[in-house]
Amino acid sequence: MEFDLHRLQLPRRNVRLDTLLRLRWLTVVGQTAAVLVVYFGLDFDLPIRTCLTVIALSAWLNIALRLRFAHAQWLEPDRTAWLLAFDIAELAILLFLTGGLENPFAFLFLGPVLISATVLPPRMTLLLGAFAMMCASILGFWHYPLPWSADIPLDLPGVYVIGVWLSILIAIGFIGIYAWQVTEEARKLANALTATELVLAREQRLSQLDGLAAAAAHALGTPLSTISVVVRELERAIEPNSPHAEDVRLLREQSQRCRDTLAKLSELSTGDESFGQLVLSALIEEVVAPHRNFGVIIDVKVPPLSNEPAGARSPGIIYGLGNLVENAVDFASQRVEINVRWDEYDITVMIGDDGPGFAPEIVNRIGEPYIRSRRRRRMYGGETTGLGLGFFIAKTLLERSGATLSFVNRPSPQHGAMVTVRWLRDEFERAPRAAEFPQRVANAS
Repeated sequence: MEFDLHRLQLPRRNVRLDTLLRLRWLTVVGQTAAVLVVYFGLDFDLPIRTCLTVIALSAWLNIALRLRFAHAQWLEPDRTAWLLAFDIAELAILLFLTGGLENPFAFLFLGPVLISATVLPPRMTLLLGAFAMMCASILGFWHYPLPWSADIPLDLPGVYVIGVWLSILIAIGFIGIYAWQVTEEARKLANALTATELVLAREQRLSQLDGLAAAAAHALGTPLSTISVVVRELERAIEPNSPHAEDVRLLREQSQRCRDTLAKLSELSTGDESFGQLVLSALIEEVVAPHRNFGVIIDVKVPPLSNEPAGARSPGIIYGLGNLVENAVDFASQRVEINVRWDEYDITVMIGDDGPGFAPEIVNRIGEPYIRSRRRRRMYGGETTGLGLGFFIAKTLLERSGATLSFVNRPSPQHGAMVTVRWLRDEFERAPRAAEFPQRVANAS
């Protein structure tokens, strides 16, 4: 099956406008409540009219955006960045009016940067983080006095203010990077699982051909038999020198050809070799056959033992092993070896090549989505590096059938990579058919 993972269209990082508006309304309510409580509840002096005007400006922007755009509007990353920059500036003005970094609410600078790290590209997050740090730095030097009781003067030391400033800068950098990393990993996993779902859907369509073959053979068998009987009767009734004799003979031959074709379809739908049970050696041969004519020797070693295991013809196992064999052929210099072993408890398939082997920095991470390929895709070849989705999909499909996988490099003086796939024999012999594979794999993210 041909499936180009490099053409998979990944989702853009757009943000729903309604989400930002709801967050800003929550901010407006919180800021208003804080200002009113400080002015009326605690009886602290502050420029309340100016503060409420700044908050009202934020509320007015929300109303304008709601009237201008639909509820389901999705914003481009640059527009989202401008709205978050406005939130940083609005918060900076409020802090300027209420004590600067001496105000305990100065840590709210983290909010817009955290949102940006989870939904926007890294470049825009860096710009917003730099803008928030600049605002925090300015507030460290210029601001109105902190609202406080006139009877008990509050004089915070400069070292304390510097500590607050440093903590805000460090928090913006650390939490922003951490949030971006976690979100990026979740996004990659979701994309990879989407690719897995597409592969499984296509494999299931192929696995349904046996049912279609059986239905076609059953539906066409009876009328075709009738046609064959009528043709034979016509052939007996027509004189050999009749001008229609040749046409009747051709009709008989073609009807027999159709019957032979339907017989083959019936065998495919009910036989053990293609759509029923497959012995392990036949499964390996089906996996290897498409890769034999690529200039690389593929040596399959199957032990001459009795009691060979047989399992269902699972598209997941065939695709998973096929992907591993294709990868070995791609990187091999001259030879790929496939060693098959089994006993009454275990089944092992080892796929090795004589290529450059796995790069040491990725050996322990193979099977994760979006891992760069071995040795920078043949260091000497200069080809485009892969995204690792093929390995991820193969590993996922094989593990769903009960297999465990290991990836190692061959010990010196040998060179090349070795992939070992191991099943418990009971797990392999009851491996699910493709139709039993879940069809909503991507929703697991």
